[in-house]
Amino acid sequence: MQPPPFLDLIARLNEVLTAQSTTAATAFRDDLLAALPELRAFALSLVLNPTRADDLMQETLLKAWKSQDRFEPGSNLKAWLFTILRNQFYTECRKAKREVEDADGAAAAQLITLPSQEHGIELKKVWAILAKLPASQREALLLVAGQGMTYEAAAVVLGTQTGTMKSRVSRARAFLADAIGVVAERATA
Repeated sequence: MQPPPFLDLIARLNEVLTAQSTTAATAFRDDLLAALPELRAFALSLVLNPTRADDLMQETLLKAWKSQDRFEPGSNLKAWLFTILRNQFYTECRKAKREVEDADGAAAAQLITLPSQEHGIELKKVWAILAKLPASQREALLLVAGQGMTYEAAAVVLGTQTGTMKSRVSRARAFLADAIGVVAERATA
């Protein structure tokens, strides 16, 4: 037994097809109506949900109706309809992969991106403070903290002793912390 909304759709489709009253339209209507039970069974086998199967059937019938001029009379209508139904099913599956159910808006709230200009302003402030450092301290800090070099490797690059490198980096960090307003952890501990 077909569900009432589905039977209503068939009745409306039958009315429109009957109004055309050409031989091709009558043959298309009769073949389309004859294929409906098998088409619905195929839709149910794909989605396993009667409501979704009915939606899939409705989309298939609408696409078939819109494209009936592409159907060649005398060819296999059932195969054509099954292809439309299968392609519609795959299209819905692809759409579902991209969609995220977000009833309460929690996922959308996580997608907020802070304006990039704020980061740019902060970066300009840091560069301005770095420019105030003596060149030797700035180079030492950028090699150790910026490039991730060890004190020993940075000392070799700058041609100085490891202890001198540690001292320069320490003084540069202290100056930056003071200029930015960060309280040193050692002082508060």
